[in-house]
Amino acid sequence: MNILILGSGGREHAFVYKLLQSKKINQIFVAPGNAGTHKIAKNININPTDFTAVKETILTHKIDMVVVGPEAPLVDGVHDFFLDDDELKSIPVIGPKKDGALLEGSKDFSKQFMEKHNIPTARYKSFTKENLNDGFNFLETLNPPYVLKADGLAAGKGVLILNNLEEAKAELKEMLTHQKFGEASSTVVIEEFLDGIELSVFVLTDGKSYKILPSAKDYKRIGEGDTGLNTGGMGAISPVPFASEDFLTKVEEHVVKPTINGLQKDGIDYRGFIFIGLMNVDGNPQVIEYNVRMGDPETEVILPRIESDLLDLFEGVAHQNLHEKSFKVTDKIATTVMLVSGGYPESYEKGKEILGLENIDGSIVFHAGTKLENNKVLTNGGRVMAITSLGKTINEALETSYKNIDKISFDKMNYRKDIGFDLQ
Repeated sequence: MNILILGSGGREHAFVYKLLQSKKINQIFVAPGNAGTHKIAKNININPTDFTAVKETILTHKIDMVVVGPEAPLVDGVHDFFLDDDELKSIPVIGPKKDGALLEGSKDFSKQFMEKHNIPTARYKSFTKENLNDGFNFLETLNPPYVLKADGLAAGKGVLILNNLEEAKAELKEMLTHQKFGEASSTVVIEEFLDGIELSVFVLTDGKSYKILPSAKDYKRIGEGDTGLNTGGMGAISPVPFASEDFLTKVEEHVVKPTINGLQKDGIDYRGFIFIGLMNVDGNPQVIEYNVRMGDPETEVILPRIESDLLDLFEGVAHQNLHEKSFKVTDKIATTVMLVSGGYPESYEKGKEILGLENIDGSIVFHAGTKLENNKVLTNGGRVMAITSLGKTINEALETSYKNIDKISFDKMNYRKDIGFDLQ
């Protein structure tokens, strides 16, 4: 089979790495890809949201299946585009249609969905500039910290957590009347703050049955000890030690099953990944958010732990016989540490040469923000690459990752030296 993967990050590199283990694979194409995918697949330099260019690529390279990495093409309706096109409609797309993608594309929609299907989540209300004063009043009923979420996609930056009531009111006004996050914040969800430990659970579904993938925990803050600005993720661990069998049973019964059943009841034919961001509050799961694709860098620790044929699972999604597919996960622990550009998540420079990659031993390097130029691997983003290792313990896996990081260098390279610090 010829597979096309849409996206350019570490998540997409991890998909290529895992899919190449299948005997059914002929060739993998990645659009647009990065320096890492270039080495093991064929990059196609197109924008994943340019559906006309995507169609051209599919017909030219006789693509048999499309795997969508990031959320933007899904929210824009790439799956619907395929179904509406006679030349494409028989090609399976791994990723939900536009109606299912609203689970991530609209915070207001996802909160209404959770409320409707009795899925545990924080108390909330949604506001627009027309009822701004009602928003101020609702904030006064909550205890700090105050959580404000832009309704639409805001490149991971649309969530504010504020301790001061007046500051929360000022930010709400800024989001609604001055469009702080553009169109994404024309509606803002205000919700009560959940106090607990965060983790993510990932589900692959064919719309009827599902497989629960390994749990993972990522580290969002730029600084050691979870301090400083939020990022796209500085590292991740899988599985999550505090996610006991009892807790994961609660997740399945109170979150996963009602989510899958709710989609069916609402007539949403959902085929793809559901990323469930959870808070463990006194041993009970509460849903923070849904994403409609795999997370990054969580993908880089989850996929290496899956021992089953990923393409076989994707075929199960496409043909709605996922329940017939075998699913096996290693007992080993996976850790990943993200190398980032100096200055990230604020302004940073690109085009720095990355040295030492040929010396890596015992870790998997997943490229994220990289490009190939004159046979040199250069930085091309804030998050540059994820160094993933497997081990019997978190410490063993982390030790291997950090040992290999010492062999890599680029100008102003930065990374957290304490990934997993709270799980030891």
